Amino acid sequence: MFDNRVNVLKALAILLVVSGHLEFSLLGMFTPYSFQLALFFFISGYLFKDKYLDNVASFFERRVKTLLQPYFLYNIFYLGVTALIAKLTGKWWGMPLSFKNFFITPFLNGHQFDLSCPLWFVTQLFMTMITFLFAFRILKGIKDNKLFHLAVFGILGLLAIPFSKIFPVTPVMLIIIRIMFSMFFVYLGYFYKNYIEDKYDIFTLKWFWSVIILQSILWLFNRDYDPEHGIGLSYVLVWARFDQQIIVPIITALTGIWASLFTVKILYPYVKDSKFVNYMGKTTYHIMANHLLVMYIITAIFLKVNGIPIEERANHDIYWIYNPIQTTYLYFVLTMVITTYIGVGQQKIWKKIKELFSSKYNV
Repeated sequence: MFDNRVNVLKALAILLVVSGHLEFSLLGMFTPYSFQLALFFFISGYLFKDKYLDNVASFFERRVKTLLQPYFLYNIFYLGVTALIAKLTGKWWGMPLSFKNFFITPFLNGHQFDLSCPLWFVTQLFMTMITFLFAFRILKGIKDNKLFHLAVFGILGLLAIPFSKIFPVTPVMLIIIRIMFSMFFVYLGYFYKNYIEDKYDIFTLKWFWSVIILQSILWLFNRDYDPEHGIGLSYVLVWARFDQQIIVPIITALTGIWASLFTVKILYPYVKDSKFVNYMGKTTYHIMANHLLVMYIITAIFLKVNGIPIEERANHDIYWIYNPIQTTYLYFVLTMVITTYIGVGQQKIWKKIKELFSSKYNV
């Protein structure tokens, strides 16, 4: 049975993504670019079911329907939006339109359209989960031991970082590095669900202070948001950019995941009945897809109200917002509310379409 706590965890994860794109952290010293994607992979592993190990076709079909089908529908939508904005502003927000960039680039880096670039994670998740399924089957065939599996996936995750420094990061190598790194957190989620969650308490005061002290030490030697110190605790998984770090990205992903689980444990009794929080958890895909577009529109409104030509927007990258010192948190609140209810509306419409289709064709 689906545990509603996972839904709250997903809501927190998408809050971290959006706040990260607005360059602030919801969890203080746990910087968002250091763990939020690892958290999503962790959740995917948490939800992974053993039955799929013996039913590869069913797993593949399910992932195509839930991940790739909506992805390419969004790809069509953002092609139209990008073309419309280009006509209005004179700037094409994305890569040149081509067969390769529409169908192949989504699996390489997912940045064919700037406004939908956060969806690169979806195709990466698809590739990671399919690879994970086959890797897990092979490992079980070699030795059916959870610690052995954890060790192998852990080694793959650790090796991904030096691989990004040793080998030229070609498009294919980029995919390999990201899959190696991500599969560790997928298995970690599976491991936590099956062997830790109901058997060990990892949220005691000793755990709390151990994680806080560790994160404080990491923060001391790895500053964030300061160009002179690189990207600090953060890393850029989409481009396999870990700067000079070797082990820190793994550690900060682990501390960030623990902090997220701890936060949900504390807040769950207060938010479990919140419709909005549950809506967020159920519409993370749509929030991921639409939040940059909503921010773009909010910025256009600010520019119009302040008498600034819309062409000014074209002088900045896709993450630029108007007067961030004063407006960041307004952007955050409006974006979360608007994209959540867009997602709710889309789900209701899609459900209605499927019901009409089923009744008409008796399927």
